[in-house]
Amino acid sequence: MESCQTKEFGVIDYEESAVVHFPEGLPAFEAETRFLLIEQASTAPVVFLQSLTTPHLMFLALPPRAVDPDFRLELCAEECRVLGVSGEPEPVEGVDYVALALLTVREGARATANLLAPVVIGSQSRRALQVIQSQSRYRTDQPLPGVPAPC
Repeated sequence: MESCQTKEFGVIDYEESAVVHFPEGLPAFEAETRFLLIEQASTAPVVFLQSLTTPHLMFLALPPRAVDPDFRLELCAEECRVLGVSGEPEPVEGVDYVALALLTVREGARATANLLAPVVIGSQSRRALQVIQSQSRYRTDQPLPGVPAPC
């Protein structure tokens, strides 16, 4: 068993099979390719995407459907290949992959979710990409439902 230091949770033990690999990194964080997905019942549906190389780098995320129940992800053939999911028939969320919208939380501003470019993790491969939904109505700053704007 391996362990990693985190800013929020201290030292966490994990199995290598739990690591999420971003072959291309994340935009603006291209060198960050290994993350641990941390789920806690007390924060559900929000999860934490913790870098395994940079202890202070952690992203908050939640399933896009928690923000927009009608959310629909479109994956191209190349994205399916990288994620290790079959493109035919159409990949199934929750079975073939997990989608997560990265959250932005700023003091004095309403929390938002990036539905335009969700993180997608192949369920079997544990490979991940941030997938831009260029032909969609989604936004990078979709307000979270039920979260009031600050006064």
